[in-house]
Amino acid sequence: MPSAESPGSSPNPHGRRPPLLSRVSLRNFRSIEVCDVALGPLTFLVGPNGSGKSNFLDALRLITDALRTSLDQALRTRGGAALIVRRGLSGASQFEIRLDFSLSDGTDGHYSICIAIPEIGDHVVQEEECVVGRARYHVREGRILVPPGPVSPPAADDRLYLVNASGLPEFRPIFDALSSMGFYNLNPDQLRTAQPADKGDFLLRDGSNLPSVLERLEKRDGDGKKRVEEYLGAIVPGLSSVGHKRLEHLETLQFRQRISEGLDLYEPFPAISMSDGTLRALGILVALFQTRAEPRIQLVGIEEPEVALHPAAAGVLRDALREASQYAQIIVTSHSPELLDDSSIQAGEVLSVASEQGRSIIAPVDAETRSALKDRLYTAGELLKANQLAPDRQTIPAPNELKFWELGTK
Repeated sequence: MPSAESPGSSPNPHGRRPPLLSRVSLRNFRSIEVCDVALGPLTFLVGPNGSGKSNFLDALRLITDALRTSLDQALRTRGGAALIVRRGLSGASQFEIRLDFSLSDGTDGHYSICIAIPEIGDHVVQEEECVVGRARYHVREGRILVPPGPVSPPAADDRLYLVNASGLPEFRPIFDALSSMGFYNLNPDQLRTAQPADKGDFLLRDGSNLPSVLERLEKRDGDGKKRVEEYLGAIVPGLSSVGHKRLEHLETLQFRQRISEGLDLYEPFPAISMSDGTLRALGILVALFQTRAEPRIQLVGIEEPEVALHPAAAGVLRDALREASQYAQIIVTSHSPELLDDSSIQAGEVLSVASEQGRSIIAPVDAETRSALKDRLYTAGELLKANQLAPDRQTIPAPNELKFWELGTK
């Protein structure tokens, strides 16, 4: 149920969209030696700073970046493959990612990659595999072992084959879905600054094109923009609306806020006058509700949405996250007890993240915690305050037990 401060619920007339990613498996990705977790419509990755929450999201974002631009650029913006591979006792020279998915038409499948560090060069796509229903391919170091069809696009050992395979109708839906995932670490300074005009298809990671996205949301889904304003008004009392404003060839935000308590008098305020918390809250809400106007965005990941917000706003934010999970899959990193302090948050929506000797442990909460949450003895926030939101170590597989490949011989 929405909190007392939140706007009322706004059900999705088309029904809840099924989550895009049903499972994520990682091996030797940054601080994550092994990870194999199920995801639902709304998932909270909970743990202290430096535990590895952002690394989990970055594994997903790497796939998106590599499909939108190129694998080489995606790796270089992260310092190269050598800085991504986890350097532990195993002496690994490669990392692996597997995403199990379900498309909106009900088609299931998986997408797996293995990126290795060669003796010469920065990286090589050692293995890549994709299964979408009956369609499938498997590529090893630029050699097509299982072709996607009678006529196969060429492969290269330094690029993701899914980019080429997206020209085939069977693989286009998963390419669109994975390349359109959105991941956000919003920068209030960028939101204050006037920006060049943008198409507004997707909100950028830092939120810098927010005015364009907000304008597009208003044109394509006025109710979606209204929900943004209603939630923002619940977080910032007296704020009635926010809109897009042109400044010659640039764009910025303009807010309307009540200037006298008890009187229906409002005054416009530019973005430069607004607080970090107000701007971040707006950016988060637009990141969430842009999915109503842009169906290609099937997954949104947000890092620590509670930052710069007053703890009293946590309930409003939580309700917005839950409503937005009707339209897209939502993954949130957090270490905020206030955000999790609600009995509606179920054990299956929480992944506990801990760090041991530089190794990230990501797993569902343990059996005792699941029982306490199911019986509503405590909220997830209360357990987090008491440092009792522990990962279930029995669910963590050994690195060699993970299954990344089904078509190849590896």
